[in-house]
Formats: sequence, structure tokens, C-alpha cells
Amino acid sequence: MALLLKQREHAQFKSRQNSADTDALQLRSATDTETDGTDGTEELRARAAGDAALDQLQTTPRDHGPSVDQLQTTPRSRPLSSMSWSVLPLLLFWVPAAPRPPAPLPSCTVTQTEVFCRDLSLRTVPQNLPEGIHTLDLSHNQLQNLSLETLAFAHSLHRLNLRGNKIHFIQPGLFAAMTQLKVLDLSRNHLSAFAVHRTQVGPLRSVESLDLSSNGLYTDMTAYFLSDSPVLLNLSLSGNSLTKISGDAFRGSRLLRKVNLHNNVIMEIEDGAFDSLDHLADLDLSKNSINCITDFNLYNLKSLNLSQNSLELFQSTPSDEISKLVSLDLSQNKLPLLPLIPRKNKLEYLDVSRNQIQGVNVTGSYPGQIFFLCTCLVQPPSSTKHYNCFHHLRFLDMSYNNFQTLPESLFYTMLSLEALNASNNCITSFILTSDLLPKVRTLDLSDNSLQTFEITEKSLPLLEELYLNGNILSTLDFQTFQTLPNLRRLHLQQNAIRICPHSFADAAPCVSFKSNPNLEYLNLSETHLETVPALAFRNTSLKHLDLSLNPGLALHYNSFSGLEHTLVRLFLKENNITVIKSDLALLTSLKYVDLSTNQLTALPTWNRESSIESLNLQNNNLVTLDYSTVLALEHSLKTLYVGSNPLSCCSNLPFLQMLQRSAVVVPDMDAVTCVYLEDSEPVNMEKVTQEMCENLQNGSVNVVMMAVAALVLIVALVLLVKCCQSRKNKSRSRSWSYRA
Repeated sequence: MALLLKQREHAQFKSRQNSADTDALQLRSATDTETDGTDGTEELRARAAGDAALDQLQTTPRDHGPSVDQLQTTPRSRPLSSMSWSVLPLLLFWVPAAPRPPAPLPSCTVTQTEVFCRDLSLRTVPQNLPEGIHTLDLSHNQLQNLSLETLAFAHSLHRLNLRGNKIHFIQPGLFAAMTQLKVLDLSRNHLSAFAVHRTQVGPLRSVESLDLSSNGLYTDMTAYFLSDSPVLLNLSLSGNSLTKISGDAFRGSRLLRKVNLHNNVIMEIEDGAFDSLDHLADLDLSKNSINCITDFNLYNLKSLNLSQNSLELFQSTPSDEISKLVSLDLSQNKLPLLPLIPRKNKLEYLDVSRNQIQGVNVTGSYPGQIFFLCTCLVQPPSSTKHYNCFHHLRFLDMSYNNFQTLPESLFYTMLSLEALNASNNCITSFILTSDLLPKVRTLDLSDNSLQTFEITEKSLPLLEELYLNGNILSTLDFQTFQTLPNLRRLHLQQNAIRICPHSFADAAPCVSFKSNPNLEYLNLSETHLETVPALAFRNTSLKHLDLSLNPGLALHYNSFSGLEHTLVRLFLKENNITVIKSDLALLTSLKYVDLSTNQLTALPTWNRESSIESLNLQNNNLVTLDYSTVLALEHSLKTLYVGSNPLSCCSNLPFLQMLQRSAVVVPDMDAVTCVYLEDSEPVNMEKVTQEMCENLQNGSVNVVMMAVAALVLIVALVLLVKCCQSRKNKSRSRSWSYRA
């Protein structure tokens, strides 16, 4: 019974000892755990808890546990000293741990004042970085917390890049000591988890550029980062979840010049939100949910991007103050009307593409008033027209709308316009008879419903690029393009065009391309062309000519006369041409030729003066590639497409030999096949060898010889049979004569 009692007491002692050991180990583990953002407070608390636990163990009576003497009487109890085992772990914890040796610097790139530790899977900031560095790149790592301890060395930094980490905690006041920090990138982190605690990050007293994009921030969270940023110039909040810009959002950053709010869900901008930003020049509000701007009054702004919103109205506040706005992007909205901008402005770039605008003269938001593109004063009388709004406009994009006409009144104040894009509308006619666009160099009217295009010599004197493709033009004045002396590029594809012959008196409606000395690019593909007459492009400087997709196109021998020293690119694909009558060998500057998808049975003639570098012969009816032509092109040819032709294997051995000894590249070589005999299976041309052709030729000779021998034998047999029959007939005739 006494032994049983001793065993029970011993078990209770062991249980208490294990419990104390567990508590001590937990306390020690808590202090040894490294947590970003720790400033020593947790360690002091853990040590205090350890001291308290030790005092408690020293003063607690052990009435229910066995004494040391009792333990000594137990056969299996052999304590090493009089101190309880339960105290030893706490004593070990209580002794300060030896300082850890500095971790080796990870694979960072270090220069004199720059350290780049990008994409190294770092979980903490390296602690043994050199002193005095100006740039530190820790982007695309696994950092979670930023504390004074982890960035204690960073007082000299000018640029700090923390983009693409997992930062969700920043110790308040962390950047206060970084008095030289100019650029701070905190984009693509988890800062919304920090901002939810309503803790100020600041101050950011020297930071000029701050990137907080893609952090999941929502409305009012920005104040915790911007409340004390007195010299901030550039701010990016793109890719967050902001729904509203409050009136005091930027009051702590009054020097801002550029604000990027792209790709949020902003639906509301409170009055005065940007009023404190007297220096704001660039504002990006693109890809949000804004549906109305009724009182635009940011007169110091130079660039405003409102594209990809839901705007149905853009109107400025009536004022005589001069607007400094230079660029306005309203593309991809729902505007039914053209914008009303400040009357006095310096606007140079206006983009209203991809809206729902139907015309220039519209009525709508203001009853009884008629608005023109340049009308800015919304007051009676409506008959008063104010043509003074777009004197500085240089680029106007109205593409992808529902315009049906572009009257001359549209351009009354656009004397500085250089580029006009009205493509992809419903415009049926373009008539410009006055000199309203004296500086326009690019005019894009492509993909409309144009049936009429009329201009005069004064209309577009500096025009260099004209896009008329994708319309239904069929009747043009034959001198239409000769009134454009500076025309360099002309796109007429997907219309119905007829080129005037050399002598076109009393000819059907046609257009002439002669005598355009600056014309370098001409696209006439898919224009229902039937023929290219002689001297069609005389007195031009054509370098690029596309005549593709005109089935049945007939070429005259002198179709390209006059282009001998200028033409570089010639496209004649998908025309069903069987023979090219034009002498392409005369085009000594020609380098790129596309003859694919025709019915050619022979190569055009070229000589050693030719400069062909790229030749496309795919999908024709070529059986043999003329060796003299191939040899003439060997010195210049670099790329050759010849797949999908019924080539003869052995008839093109010289071509194969040329490929082997030259640097010519055949990109479609896998599709280049040939046949040995007319009805044989096609094989890849790379597998053809001269020996195979010789064996085939020898076999053919043997077959021929055997056939000849067989034929001779047959003839001999026939003669022999006839000879025998003749003798037999003679012998019979003699026997009859004897009987008689």
C-alpha cells in the first residue's frame, strides 16, 4: 500500500514537472520566433513572463509532491542535483541567447550606390547591405512586414522599390528617418490589410514619387498614405477598388503634378476634390465608371484621360479663363454629342473615338440650342456661332462613331489640324472645296460608306497619307490624286477602281496615278481591277505596289515602266495569273515579290542585275524551276517560299544544289514536295538525291532498251511468220500446177 502511494505521488510529480517544462518551452519559443516589425517589446514581455514563472515555481509549496528524500528512496529516481527538473528549462530560457552571426548577403547585384535584390524569394530585408546606398530594389520577393529594425540602415536611400511583395504591415514613422527618399514603389502588395486599421504611414516628407497601385485599396484608405506628403509630385493609385474621390483626398499633397487613377471603379468625384492641386498637369481617370462631367474647371491641367468610362456628357464650366489642356482622351465612352470644352483653350489632341456620336450639328441637353464642335457658349441667341475654339488642335480622332457626314463647317477653326481620323463611321460623301485644312498631313476615311470623294487643289496641299480603303468608291475624277502634290501613301483597297489607259479619251470612268512625283506607297488590292495598262505609274516614286486579290488581272508588257529604279515591293498574290508578260527583270531595285496563289507554270525572267531578296511562289502550278533564272537570283536571294507546287523531283536538281551551296532560306521547306514520276506519290524535296534520279534514269533506260528489244523481237517474229506463210503458199501453188 505504501509502495502504491509512493508511485502515485511520483506520477503526480512527473505530471507537474512535464507541465512546467511545457510552459517554459512555450515561453522560450515565443521569444525566439522572428516576426517582421518587432522592436523588442515582445522579447521583454516574454522575459518578464519567464521571470514571473520562475518566482512562482520557487515560492510554491510542494505539499502534494514527493520530497527529495522520498525520491531518493525510490529505486528508479536518480536526480542529478537538488534543483527540480522543472526549473532547468526556465533557467536556460532566462540566460540571454548569444547574438546570431550576420546572414550572408543573398545573390544581390551591388554597385557603388545601388543594390538590386529583385526576385530572390527573400522573406526579410538583408541586414548586411553596404552603407550609403542610394537605390535599393527588393521587388518581387516575399516580404510581409516593414519595420524600423529591418530598414534601420536605409537613411541614405533615394529610391526604394518594394513592388510585387506581400507587404501588409508598415510600422508607423518608418520613412521619417529617410530624409533623402525621393521615389517609393509599394505597388502590387497587400496594403489594404494595413489601411483597414486606420493607421497613418507618414510622414513622407521627402518623397516625390509614390506608387500604391494594385493594393486592393478602397475609398478613404488613401488618406493614411497621403496625409503628410508635402512634396509629392507623382502618385499612382491605379488598379485599386476606389469608388469615390473625396473632397479632401489630396489635401496633404498639394504639390501633385501627376495623378494616375486608372482601372478603379470610381463613380463619383466630390466637388473640390482636385481644387487644392494648383500644379496638377496630368490626370488619368481611364477605365472607371464615371458617367458625367458637367463642370470641368481644371484650367491648369494639360492632359486628361477619361477613356473607358461610361460618359454620356462632358461639359466645361463657362469661363473666359484660358485652359492649358493640351490632350483630352474621351474614347470608349457613350457620348452622343461632341464635348464642350473651355472656349479659350490650347487643345492639341482630342480623341472621341468609339462613342455614339451621330453628327456635328446636334440638339439635346440644352433645349432650343444648336451646338457645333467648337461652340462653347451655351446661351441665346442660337444663331450666334462661335468659331474660335480649336485654333491649336493638331490631332482629331472621331473613328468608330455613327457620323454620316462631315460638313465643311466642322473645320472652320481647325487651321492647325495635322491628322484627322474619321474611319469606321457611316460617312457617304466627303467634299472639301475650300482651304480649311491647309496643314493636314494624314486623312483617314477608311471603312465608311463613301461613294463620293471630291477635293480641289487648295483643299489638302500638304496631305501625305490618304486612307480610302474599305469604301464603295467607283466613280472618281481621273485627276483626283494629281491634285495632291505631296501625297506619299495611298490606300484604295476594297473599292472598285479602274486605272485610266495611256490614252483615255472617251473612256469609261477611271482614275490616273501618273504624275504623282512623291507617291511611294499604293495599295490597289481587292479593287476589281481587270488590267494594268502600259505606263500606268509613270512619273511616280512608287516603292510599294500591291495589286493582289484581283482575279483575272491582266498585266501589260510595260505596266511597270517608269518604276525601274524605285519599286522595291511588288504584291501580285491571288490573281489567277497564268503568265506574267511584264518584264520584271527591268525592275533592278525590286527586292520583295509575292506571286503566291496564282496559276503560274513558269518563273518570270530575271537576270544577274536583279536584286530579289524575298520571293514567294507558293501555291502555283510550277513543275520545273528554270535553272538560268534560279542561277541569276542566287547572288541576292535570301528567302524563298515554294511550297504547294507540283514540282518534279529530278527536273529540279540544280535548284536543290543551289539551296545546298547558298544561304537561301526556305521557311516552308516541310511543305515543298515533288514527284519522281507523273503518278507517283509526292516526297519531301529535301530527301531527293542525284543518285536516286540517276538510278531512276538508268532504270528508265533499261526499260526502254528492253521495250525496244521486245519490239524488235516481235517484228522479227512477225516477219518470220509471214515468210513461212509465203513459202507455204508457194509450195501449194506448185503442187496444184503439177496436178494440172
